[in-house]
Amino acid sequence: MHRPNIKAQRLTALFILGAALFNYPLLALFNRPDWVFGVPILYAYVFTAWLLLIALLALVIEKK
Repeated sequence: MHRPNIKAQRLTALFILGAALFNYPLLALFNRPDWVFGVPILYAYVFTAWLLLIALLALVIEKK
């Protein structure tokens, strides 16, 4: 019996998560004139989500 590649499935799930995080409805929630630690909240959200995706990708790719 052929076992599906779990790493490919996790990478696909991360792609879908990234597409959802950077899609219009979520970006519109953070597009306000507020500031977080001196940074506009939209920029803080985008860079935090980007950092989260990079960390999750590294975890999936490096895990044996």
